[in-house]
Amino acid sequence: MRYVSTRGSAPELAFDEVLLAGLAQDGGLYVPKSWPEFSATELRSLQKLDYAELALQVIRPFVGDTLSATSLGQIVRQAYRNFDHTAVAPLKQMTQGLWLMELFHGPTLAFKDFALQLVGRLFDHMLAERGEQITIVGATSGDTGSAAIEACRGSERIKIFILHPRGRVSEVQRRQMTTALEGNVHNIALEGTFDDCQDLVKALFSDAAFRDEMKLSAVNSINWARIMAQIAYYVAAAVALGAPERRLAFAVPTGNFGNVYAGYAARRIGVPIDRLIVASNENDILTRFLESGAMSVSQVRPTYSPSMDIQVSSNFERLLFDLLGRDGAAVERTMTAFRAEGRYDLDRECMESLRELFSGFRLDDPGTLEEIRRTHEETGELVDPHSAIGLAAARACRGEGAPAIVALATAHPAKFPDAVEKATGRRPELPPRLADLFEREERCASLPNDVARLKQEIRNRVRANVPCGAA
Repeated sequence: MRYVSTRGSAPELAFDEVLLAGLAQDGGLYVPKSWPEFSATELRSLQKLDYAELALQVIRPFVGDTLSATSLGQIVRQAYRNFDHTAVAPLKQMTQGLWLMELFHGPTLAFKDFALQLVGRLFDHMLAERGEQITIVGATSGDTGSAAIEACRGSERIKIFILHPRGRVSEVQRRQMTTALEGNVHNIALEGTFDDCQDLVKALFSDAAFRDEMKLSAVNSINWARIMAQIAYYVAAAVALGAPERRLAFAVPTGNFGNVYAGYAARRIGVPIDRLIVASNENDILTRFLESGAMSVSQVRPTYSPSMDIQVSSNFERLLFDLLGRDGAAVERTMTAFRAEGRYDLDRECMESLRELFSGFRLDDPGTLEEIRRTHEETGELVDPHSAIGLAAARACRGEGAPAIVALATAHPAKFPDAVEKATGRRPELPPRLADLFEREERCASLPNDVARLKQEIRNRVRANVPCGAA
């Protein structure tokens, strides 16, 4: 398996090189040069496997020969051993034809654990084989940061720096990051939005000298390994509900397009997915784009679903690469114009192709609270604001053809207790292992939105081996 950059001028890499590189040297994102395909017979063979064994079969073609079958099997099984539910990603039927897939039973109570519990172990294995160390830098709108820290904390080969937008994540999300006190963990609260955090991370990776000096790597969904791991739960849902004989749709709450792109990848490898519904909050750049054909940035508005408070959906570039005929130069021109002007337009042919698979949906804060309330009243289930938007999207789009639709529940309701309590009158409790979260010591540095200051902070902390926020 070889990987190519969406912007066309970076060298092709094998999986292990893509894992450690994160972003391509030309600023693009890595994607498979060609997609593996699962036949109907191969999909049926997955139906009786537990989650870890199914994930292993899905992931294996993407890894190729960069890992032995024995090592990969051990890594995958270990990654899903610490999930609280025996099914790992259980499905609950909400109404006739509507299912909820719970992706929040991992260590940090969010769907990001599915990728990062695996990616952290892959990093450790690859680095040990090479005798190397790296510096991971990531941006988070809330969940990626805690999941990445949980996967990497205590590693002797990884120093991890996570940027979050100050005051724009939930208190539970923040504390899950800032209470990790291991010496290799560095939390930074940035004055700005998630898009500002993401822009700074990209700027660091675009500085070749700094990138090489600090041995930078990425855990954001710009890293292909993140997407690869997430494909597995789409496959798991599909075969559990009768694939390949039964076709289905997915409603996916998303801001950065990584989660829903994994659904697109699942379809590319043979999963019978008729529709992918992009569920947005008031920061609805993706829904507006699907309606108008214009990808146009507007102001980020804080909402009850902060993990989706995003206006620059980085992973859409991977889909854009296919829409533009895998023409890296065309992608480069489009993204350069977008960065300069905050907008690009796709032609009618591209949009028609896009709309054959993707639908858009938006829900504001009052609608989100109403969906949380209604779901609890009708089913007894408490859902977080992001999952509520996914459920509302599924209900709204059920008439679009697929006999079954799966809404992805991306976070535990206790990660957003204020919104859930406001909607239902019930305050969801954290699991026992996190019950003392609000009593734990926090450690975090604060920085302005300035790339020079960030570089200096990282350089100083790496050289001194001192955690951010420490004296």
